[in-house]
Amino acid sequence: MMDRRDFLRLGALGGGAVFLSGLYGPAQADSSVDDFYFVQLSDSHWGYKGPANPEADSTLRQAVEAVNALPQPPEFIVFTGDLTHTTDDPAERRKRMAEFKRIVGALKVTQVHFLPGEHDASLDKGEAYQEHFGPTHYSFDHKGVHFIALDNVSDPGARIGEAQLAWLKQDLAQQPQNARIVVLTHRPLFDLAPAWDWATRDGQQAVDLLLPYPNVTVFYGHIHQEHHHMTGHIAHHSAKSLIFPLPAPGSQERRTPLPWDPAAPGKGLGFREIEAETTPVAYQITEFAARKG
Repeated sequence: MMDRRDFLRLGALGGGAVFLSGLYGPAQADSSVDDFYFVQLSDSHWGYKGPANPEADSTLRQAVEAVNALPQPPEFIVFTGDLTHTTDDPAERRKRMAEFKRIVGALKVTQVHFLPGEHDASLDKGEAYQEHFGPTHYSFDHKGVHFIALDNVSDPGARIGEAQLAWLKQDLAQQPQNARIVVLTHRPLFDLAPAWDWATRDGQQAVDLLLPYPNVTVFYGHIHQEHHHMTGHIAHHSAKSLIFPLPAPGSQERRTPLPWDPAAPGKGLGFREIEAETTPVAYQITEFAARKG
């Protein structure tokens, strides 16, 4: 019988790019910890209208249908920010969030975790976001893995902030040294392209708090493309967008969306499965297109 891991490898050969993080901690014989997988979606920008995606009103629904069609349902789903597209109108902002929430309510999973992006939260410091989705930062545990959701967008200056850093320090202090830790965030915690707002001004302070723990992996969004980076032993993986792709970091003067291709409307868009192998610690990532091109 083919197990899930074999299925994922075959799926990867069929066109999805697989990246194995290379992050291995000491093997721990712990029968209470099971492997599992979850789905990461990011940057749906619900409410966007423009030439970068003339089909913006259907892309999110197509992603929901694609996730629901997976052969095995994920144990949970995470949305790593920019759920909606920015607007100066507080009423419109709330309308878009309500519409987004209604659409993703069709996902056939029991748990969905949300994070804000700067489009959701920077103009009102997360007020509307919290009304619809709850806290902007939090932690939870799943099958022996400790997940930490960080908010590096509610502050319009792209900072995590002293209060949240103190919360992170306290949260980490409750974890054993060999804890399996996954950090979820919107912006990269490292300086990928600061001139493009692809950085967190105090992100290094968060990384410094995480570095003493040998089993840490970060999943983020914001840059609308797949990207992999290491800070010491910590692997950082970005996700594709559900609305439009952006150019490679620093490859041009401005971070304008890549041109829409009507012959391949799903080009550069997608979501990912992440399989957690907890003993030893590793994450296998399988990229999926949001729709057929």
